[in-house]
Amino acid sequence: MKLTIEDDFDLDKIIDSGQCFRPRRISEGAYVFVTGDHRVEIVDETLLSGQKNKKGWDGVTELTVSCTKKEWDIWHSYFDLDTDYKKIRRSIPKDEVFLKRAADAGAGIRILKQDKFEMLISFIISQRKSIPAIRTSVERLVDMYGHDGFFPKPSDMLRATDEELASCGLGYRLPYIRKAVERIALQDTDLNALDNLPDEELFEELKTFAGVGDKVANCVELFAYHRTGRAPVDTWIARIINEQYDGINPFPRYGNVAGIMQQYMFYYVLRK
Repeated sequence: MKLTIEDDFDLDKIIDSGQCFRPRRISEGAYVFVTGDHRVEIVDETLLSGQKNKKGWDGVTELTVSCTKKEWDIWHSYFDLDTDYKKIRRSIPKDEVFLKRAADAGAGIRILKQDKFEMLISFIISQRKSIPAIRTSVERLVDMYGHDGFFPKPSDMLRATDEELASCGLGYRLPYIRKAVERIALQDTDLNALDNLPDEELFEELKTFAGVGDKVANCVELFAYHRTGRAPVDTWIARIINEQYDGINPFPRYGNVAGIMQQYMFYYVLRK
């Protein structure tokens, strides 16, 4: 099926933005995205044609996707296609020089609406790990406990031994992962039921999971619950706050798009 996206949309930048660990490029302009029990292959025809590299490109992206129109509804939500990112990016005041530069560099990033259990486990793993190392650990979990290439369910991971989990490179995070799995699978903690909580209540509830501090909780809120007002602060973002904002956290001023601004900054600083 062919689709047209008339907004900022760049799959390379999304994959490299630090918010997802399973999507991948399979060739130039071709990608695989997986969430929950769903998988889609996407070809960016505009990129392959060379139009995206031309000065006169009008910002419209043509895609070919390996799913039906009905199935695309899942991915329409996943890629947050009801939100106008171009408008958000253009709303940045001219005197926000650093942020404007970061947003221009990150134009095409979108905040994905990802699987809640996968995000909880992935961001517990993410602590003090590089993005490639996180991806390796996540893929090992998928290989050992997933089905048909999908991220494992909590019930699938219950049978995991400490030795098996350790082989996934979990290190000191291993007991945190085990406790999260047991809590969700055995105590019937329903991550979907948390959807209705206000941001701060959700934040505090996520922090009741072992190994989940402020940064991880905000990451899960932003990338699983799509609370775009949340802006996780890791060492990279902390450095930006210190160097560009005199140590004063700027994200409260951005309100419900703070998480989008954070992604622009994170992507930009990683590639400087």
